[in-house]
Amino acid sequence: MKLAFSIAKRFLLSGKAQTLIIILGIAVGVSVQVFIGSLISGLQKSLVDKTIGSASQITIKATEDAGYITDYEQKIAVIQQADNNIESVTPTISVNGSLVKSTDNEPILLRGLQFPSADSIYGLSGRLTENSELPDQPQELLLGIGLKEALDLEIGDTISFESPTINSTDYVVVGFFDFNVAAINNTWSVTTIPSVQALLGIGDEVSQIETQVEDVFAAETTDENIMAALDDSSLTSENWIENNAELLSGLQGQSISSLMIQIFVMISVVLGISSVLAITVMQKSKQIGILKAMGIQDADASLVFLFEGLILGLFGAIGGVLLGLGLSYSFTTFALDASGNPVVPLFIDGPFIAISALIALLAATLAALIPARKSSRLSVIEVIRNA
Repeated sequence: MKLAFSIAKRFLLSGKAQTLIIILGIAVGVSVQVFIGSLISGLQKSLVDKTIGSASQITIKATEDAGYITDYEQKIAVIQQADNNIESVTPTISVNGSLVKSTDNEPILLRGLQFPSADSIYGLSGRLTENSELPDQPQELLLGIGLKEALDLEIGDTISFESPTINSTDYVVVGFFDFNVAAINNTWSVTTIPSVQALLGIGDEVSQIETQVEDVFAAETTDENIMAALDDSSLTSENWIENNAELLSGLQGQSISSLMIQIFVMISVVLGISSVLAITVMQKSKQIGILKAMGIQDADASLVFLFEGLILGLFGAIGGVLLGLGLSYSFTTFALDASGNPVVPLFIDGPFIAISALIALLAATLAALIPARKSSRLSVIEVIRNA
């Protein structure tokens, strides 16, 4: 085996230009895989973050007959143990109404949140405008910047919340937030859970329990595990996959197209390596014949070309990973939106890159099987006769 490796190395070094071209071909194939894979993964991550990254991905609600969720802290404990995919859990309670200032009024959704658990889902503390604070008292209110502009409000102002079914209540504005989503900035008002409970005249109950998961594409399975663990007919659930079928379809389409491109790229790499090594067998037939005449076994003659494929695949994979990462970095550096942020964020998926490199290495080695088999069948007498 050592002799076969030494001969393979000598064969490759004897044709440096050809060797470099093959390595470059493999590197380009791997770089395309790494670049497209990173691009699609980054795009998917960006889309998921923008659409459901700061929202509940699995929501547990009371049925219409039940009204509100009681013993919610106990249920949260059950939910947290139901599936390892669960990342964050928080109770919430909401009521529709209007904010009124003098003659101006704006329809809103008043949301009672529990901090800091709610912050792990919505990231409100990172979306506050200057000098804003999270509400920690029953009569404190945090508003979207759309409501700030619509009602001409400032921190410290007092504003009334009104609803047809409940009494009017005054709140003190303690800050503003910006989700970069008009629907949220123009309608959400945030206070504490006890504040909304007092407003509705109910006990320690909530309208829903919201969760986020680590693997968003496994949300349906996690949803099923949660409901099985709760085993409560007064509760119902929904997950982001059910409500975003078109988004999921688009993400799946991107993944399939990326996979198809990568498959055809690797097929072209395999065919290229196989054809070049097959020609090498013909070019080196005289040397192989001499080696066989000197006593080298057919198996060792085959190993020479398998080692060639392995060496080419190894250096091609390393070069391809480096080139692919360079392309990905360049794309996120130069492809910027109007605000100066990358159009698609750079996403380095270590396992995917390792698998791409391993596939290239295996493909190069397998591509050498045909020429390796051909070399083992070369007859010494036939080589000498044709020399």
